[in-house]
Amino acid sequence: MNKKIESSRVAFDALTGGEKMSRRDALKLMGLTGGAAMMMGAPTSAEAGPSSDKKAKIVIVGGGAGGIMAAARLRRAASNAEITIIAPNDIHLYQPGQVFMAAGLYTLSDIQHKNADFIPEGVKWVKDEVTVFDPDNNKVTTAKNGDIGYDFLVVATGIAYDYERIEGMSADLVGKYGISSVYLNDTVAGTAKGGEATAQWFRDIRKAAEAASEENPIHVICTQPDTPIKCGGAPQKILYLSDDNLRGNGPDGGVDVSKNAKFSFCKKGTKLFGVPEYNKTLVEEVTPMYGNITDKWDHILRKIDPQNKVATFEHHYQTKGEYDEELEEYDMIDHTEMVEMKYDFIHVVPPMKPVDAVANSPLGWQKGSAKGWLECDQYTLQHRRYKNVFGIGDILGIPKGKTGGSARHHGPILTENLISVMEGKEPKAKFDGYTVCPLKTQYGEIMLAEFNYDGVAPSFPVLDPTKPRWIWWAFDLYMLKPMYWYLMMRGLM
Repeated sequence: MNKKIESSRVAFDALTGGEKMSRRDALKLMGLTGGAAMMMGAPTSAEAGPSSDKKAKIVIVGGGAGGIMAAARLRRAASNAEITIIAPNDIHLYQPGQVFMAAGLYTLSDIQHKNADFIPEGVKWVKDEVTVFDPDNNKVTTAKNGDIGYDFLVVATGIAYDYERIEGMSADLVGKYGISSVYLNDTVAGTAKGGEATAQWFRDIRKAAEAASEENPIHVICTQPDTPIKCGGAPQKILYLSDDNLRGNGPDGGVDVSKNAKFSFCKKGTKLFGVPEYNKTLVEEVTPMYGNITDKWDHILRKIDPQNKVATFEHHYQTKGEYDEELEEYDMIDHTEMVEMKYDFIHVVPPMKPVDAVANSPLGWQKGSAKGWLECDQYTLQHRRYKNVFGIGDILGIPKGKTGGSARHHGPILTENLISVMEGKEPKAKFDGYTVCPLKTQYGEIMLAEFNYDGVAPSFPVLDPTKPRWIWWAFDLYMLKPMYWYLMMRGLM
């Protein structure tokens, strides 16, 4: 096993005794290490902010991390409110764990939990899906239970995958023809085909590289779409970990066969990360460390031919035109071309979109690049037009925050502001845009990229946040999941 992985396990076992963590263990270790601050931002008090004893009907739509956290916090803050959560899923998936599944370090059972364990006592659970939002009449329509009215609404529907936007692609192709996608899951059924298929994809790539040569290498493509996506760092996590696995650093070890593979990373834009400080590390330290990765800037996957293993990308680029003597610069001419690339293996990150029920309702942004996403104020998380509506999690049409760590920070802001509105006051709590991406740069090391609307925002500034470290790997692999189950999901951090 990779020495860094083993050393992080040993260090963690020294703190926990090598046992599976209970809620008490998680609380104890968080206190000993400042783990909450290190992994997901400074702790937020579960009891902070105003409370209300007013009677009101609060409906929460969505049973993922955001919806459950909102239910837990609102149950404590609004003692006399009638709270209903509408969610079809019996099983809750710890979705960040799918990358560790791909890397061979988690199994499906490691990321599954019964949703019933997280629905707070006193909260009514309607196992159904909302098909229509009608904010003008303060009600939602469900698939099986008809209309449900509310005084206040929390939208926590998450994000939808749109594999079919890529011509020739569908979710059914994941796990076939050298195609994988770590994102693929069924939150209703509680399955994580993406994690399982990508773990096999890792193994298949290694087997193929062992049979290849430096003169006749295999070709691996990793993609990132031109839409907002959840966990924006995940495409690169798969890129680096699958490559590092070829160097013998994965859980199964092996000789270094990385010279027998060529990787291409295809994405929109000309940066690996939107925050300059983190981008600098990736460009100057991480990518050169591998040597067999080529960044294909402004290459967006538009079509795939699974049988022939050909991917077609829309490539945007510029060339110099005539020189302008007055401005002392060249005119730049925009070009678009379709580029075919053959591959042996491809990891497809699907385009993503807001769920249809929100996008097709008055609640979504009505125009612009954010069209369809929940139209909320980026600071208060209150709907800009319907003041009794709030949002949490990936559905938000705001500049940052499509990560679980962001949803954790949305929770107390949403709760405080909703309670203020219940009490006839203006919402004053502000979300600062906090986003966290534990970017796995290799087996045993993570760059903990934390940022907000203003830029880099480390929770533990004594350590340079731009440097990958084994300590972040240890906390992500061994501690973050129990913190998620026992603290986050119960609104305790």
